[in-house]
Amino acid sequence: MLLSSGLEFPFLFRPENIARYEDGEVFILDRRVFPFKREFVRCSTCEDTAKAVEDMVTQSGGPRFAVGYGMVQAAHAVRDLKKEAQQEAMEKAANRLINTRSTQNMIRDQVLYMLDLAAPALEEGKDLEQVMLDAVNTTFERRDQVGVALGGYAASMLKDGDVILNHCWAESGIIYTVYCALQKGLKLEAVCSETRPYLQGARLTADALAEMGLPTKVVTDGMPAMLMSQGKISVFMTGADRVTMDGHVINKIGTLSHAVSAFHFGVPYYPFCFGPDPEAPTPAEVEIEYRDPEEVMHCLSVRTATEKAVGLYPAFDITPPRFVSAVITDRGVMSPYALDKYYEKGAGPQRGMIG
Repeated sequence: MLLSSGLEFPFLFRPENIARYEDGEVFILDRRVFPFKREFVRCSTCEDTAKAVEDMVTQSGGPRFAVGYGMVQAAHAVRDLKKEAQQEAMEKAANRLINTRSTQNMIRDQVLYMLDLAAPALEEGKDLEQVMLDAVNTTFERRDQVGVALGGYAASMLKDGDVILNHCWAESGIIYTVYCALQKGLKLEAVCSETRPYLQGARLTADALAEMGLPTKVVTDGMPAMLMSQGKISVFMTGADRVTMDGHVINKIGTLSHAVSAFHFGVPYYPFCFGPDPEAPTPAEVEIEYRDPEEVMHCLSVRTATEKAVGLYPAFDITPPRFVSAVITDRGVMSPYALDKYYEKGAGPQRGMIG
């Protein structure tokens, strides 16, 4: 897929390489093995898709599209039932998909957006499967619209020669930021912290940014503070799995450590956000996912820790607003203390938007 500048999206970011739907089945790019292998996990049922999301087959913005296709699968599976039974089945599927990953509200928003379309479609006698599929396609279209808007605001915060530190895989936020910056003629470099234990930074972000032409370095998760102290990092940018209305940023574990270091060394920290969560006034309303402790005892399926110890795996951490320079949204650059302005600039929460 070519952008207006002639720059091509990196492989990882192209819609067909995130997930695709084919006659009741969903094929999801296995981000656990990318870029070493380009394999797709085949999901024959909505339950298979839910399990794939839980098992980290796809991460960051990927689960939004995977669960969207899961809703398409649910509609496909009940296409021959009566309207009442179809609606009941869709609600059951929605509940299952929403509960795959507890911390990321993009999954919840996508599923509820699609569930809201189900009842009217059934009442009007429409093809429910096609309605659900059209909704996923609309989400991809909106991804481009709001992504370019956010990227433009983010690029305005950068200057020629900046070195951007990224943690984990910020998906559309970082891709559109770099795209807009390159359109402005900025020359940038990237430093990607590896993001243990799944190494999203080392494998996903580093691969995508290098494919876009940025000189890219991979560092371990413990190195960025040292680099900041030496003036080798210009700006710290991440995605956000959720941002509360009071400005707390919930993102991949390790974000807090880098944000505190950035604050200490005077490096600005800008998380990307496609809307703070109005259902989370404070972090108290956000369930932090704790994953299987065994996952931190391994890296890429190889055990890296002694068998005499046990693991502990909070998948996300919470960065207080005092460590956040500004939140970059598709509606402007905002203070973490004034995120209610986001909804003054548009018509409420954007169900089905983007991750």
